[in-house]
Amino acid sequence: MRSVRLFSRLTVFVASLTLAHAASPWSVRIAATYLQTTDGSTNKAADIDIEDKLIPEFDITYAFTDHWAAELVLTTPQEHGVKVNGVTAGNFKHLPPTLLAKYTFDSIGGFTPYLGAGVNFTLIFDENLGGAKLDNYSVGPAAQAGFDYSLNDRWSLNADVKRAMLRTDVKAGGVTLTEARLDPWLYSLGLRYTF
Repeated sequence: MRSVRLFSRLTVFVASLTLAHAASPWSVRIAATYLQTTDGSTNKAADIDIEDKLIPEFDITYAFTDHWAAELVLTTPQEHGVKVNGVTAGNFKHLPPTLLAKYTFDSIGGFTPYLGAGVNFTLIFDENLGGAKLDNYSVGPAAQAGFDYSLNDRWSLNADVKRAMLRTDVKAGGVTLTEARLDPWLYSLGLRYTF
């Protein structure tokens, strides 16, 4: 009888650990993301064209409830070529982490849609623009919409689109030539793993 009670308690303990593991609030996502800038400028005489490119993306998400979560969007430093009025002007590098508050809707079949909003903080460095200088950073709002499609208890296929405000003054000799309004769209496809 004692061994039965011990076995019963052990079973309950193991089951509680399994449930705790299944209910982990953490998930990560790795994705391929196409970054497309809108190439705006306050100087109508300067047609600025920033290179669009495919970049890696790594996200870390913490779910506070079944519906609310915080998501940190990361990538590696990226280098972009710049053209002004069709002529190559040089390049610069940037690192654009984004922090989002995400609302996840109830699942519909295997689909779980979500919306998010937050802030983008972009570090700008290593300009090689023929004497022109950019701001060291840009801070602006960001938003996202996407969905997870469940493959099993842990893995999901993920797709989303994000928009971030990314703007920087372009200066030469201490004079502001224009404000570059890059405001990229980011289209992502990847896999999410829930711990």
